[in-house]
Amino acid sequence: MAKTSAVEKNKRRARLAERLGPKRKALKAIIMSKDTPIEERFRAQLKLAKLPRNSAKNRVRNRCEVSGRPRGFYRKLKMSRIALRELGAKGQIPGIVKSSW
Repeated sequence: MAKTSAVEKNKRRARLAERLGPKRKALKAIIMSKDTPIEERFRAQLKLAKLPRNSAKNRVRNRCEVSGRPRGFYRKLKMSRIALRELGAKGQIPGIVKSSW
């Protein structure tokens, strides 16, 4: 089990990224546009720099929903390889069967 503080910090980042995502996207569009004047682009860049760093989407870490583990993460199932193995062995995940030969 991962530290609760790390999991909560990641949840906070996800909420912040969700809330400020559209604003960041709009500012980035202004900055990247070659049609807008250089002064306006510079102002948009300053506004973007004032936003919290944790509002960036790439700061959010993929973590297991079951254990909070940050590594060995399967995106499709939103869980780590260890949690997948344990729940699969118990038969709690549909379609996953323990292999034997």
